[in-house]
Amino acid sequence: MSIFLSIFPILLLIVLMIGFKMRGDHSAMLAVLSAVLIAIFAVPNLAGFTPPEGYNAGYVGWAFVEGILKAVFPILIVILMALFSYNVLLESKQIEVIKQQFTNISGDKRIQVLLIVWGFGGLLEGMAGFGTAVAIPAAILIGLGFSPRFAALVSLIGNSVATGFGAVGIPVITLAKEVFGSTVTAEQTHAIAGDVVIQLGLLMFLVPFVILTLTDTAKKYILPNVILSAVVGGLSLAVQFVSAYFIGAETPAILGSIACIVFIVLYAKLTEKKETPADKVITGKQMAKAWAVYGFILFFIIMASPLSGPISAFLKSTLVSKIHLPIYAEGKAFSFGWLSNAGLMLFLGAFIGGLVQGVSASKLFQILGQTLIKMKSSGITVISLVAMSAIMSHSSMIAVIAKGLVDATGTLYPLVAPLVGAIGTFATGSDTSSNILFGKLQASVADQLGMDKAWLAAANTAGATGGKIISPQSIAIATAACEQQGQEGAFLRSAMPYAAVYVIIAGITVYCFTTLAL
Repeated sequence: MSIFLSIFPILLLIVLMIGFKMRGDHSAMLAVLSAVLIAIFAVPNLAGFTPPEGYNAGYVGWAFVEGILKAVFPILIVILMALFSYNVLLESKQIEVIKQQFTNISGDKRIQVLLIVWGFGGLLEGMAGFGTAVAIPAAILIGLGFSPRFAALVSLIGNSVATGFGAVGIPVITLAKEVFGSTVTAEQTHAIAGDVVIQLGLLMFLVPFVILTLTDTAKKYILPNVILSAVVGGLSLAVQFVSAYFIGAETPAILGSIACIVFIVLYAKLTEKKETPADKVITGKQMAKAWAVYGFILFFIIMASPLSGPISAFLKSTLVSKIHLPIYAEGKAFSFGWLSNAGLMLFLGAFIGGLVQGVSASKLFQILGQTLIKMKSSGITVISLVAMSAIMSHSSMIAVIAKGLVDATGTLYPLVAPLVGAIGTFATGSDTSSNILFGKLQASVADQLGMDKAWLAAANTAGATGGKIISPQSIAIATAACEQQGQEGAFLRSAMPYAAVYVIIAGITVYCFTTLAL
């Protein structure tokens, strides 16, 4: 009964969203309500739960407050600014220039698709996330003449590996806080980020190969596809690994994608001669203007990272708010850096880039306000999920689930750890939300099995990137971008086999490395 009640809020969330197709915000509110009721009335009265000293209804209330704080600072701020940056591009019409630029690079469909989906899509995911990496590549591919179903499928598959570090690393940063608490260090965050890259290493080679093969199934391209995907995958792995360990979780997807874009463009120039019509030529000035938003975002992100040395140290130590909650031990506090958070970097980049692109300051603030209004349901969903995670953690519900999983799988648990993350993303549509739901659980299982909790927690993100391929949110974005509303079931069925193989490979990778470590 203790195990059933502990897992009930998560099961309720999944059943409501998938079985009853209830809206995410409504499902999340009911799920967090169930967690509150169980935490107040069941936890103190059933065997198996070990809540902390002084546990009562007020304690649960403060856990809920902690969840709200974690949701707003910085998760919702980052999501808001990510959407803001994309909406600025739509307002300035510079997204059309970016689209034309891709068509000028190569006449080889394989190269076009790989560049748009893996390169540009990865960059969009790394900087903005929240569906932009599915919607924009799919729309561009349809504009180039590809079928809607193909455009949706390759965009969904391509929007996988990069989601672990999507929206300037917020999934991994959130995961590190879930695992190590508000006192998490930069070294601990870097360790989890590096572990995620290692666990996704093989998939960095396989996903580009799948994209290339789906684009053209001719046998003559098998060897070229193998070679090209090997180079692109190796480049992604090397750049992301160095970025994760030495810069931070904010940059692996961004820098890895930029490196791939540069290589793919050079590869196209060296292997084919393509003449661009005079009226389609994009000048350096036009290119700089079109990429201003993302260029400034990248600049500010790097300036806030440890790479900038004293600048980063100043930002992280200045204007830092700390709140001590009654449920915290002495000396512990919830902290938020107003100058060092990724949300501010996204805002500055989008705002300054928008000015460069000709959008007035008043219009930019209007766009920001409109974006905030449209985020109402997403905000409720995120707050509810983070609050549910906080309540389940403080009430020992996560620990009860972890013990049940350990008892059921034992030392084989690392094999299914990515599946847990995939289920979280499938249910919530977000890698970050999956890490919030299951990050503490993975760490608790690791403690019980005597394994590295950073490594096992990273497995949650590795699996979550696979679940992203078939999450209802991603499917809905793909159908909307391709103007194929009503075809969600068909899109889901076509993507399901790839997601399943993806998660299986992630599970085998995690298990093999865990076995070697032991």
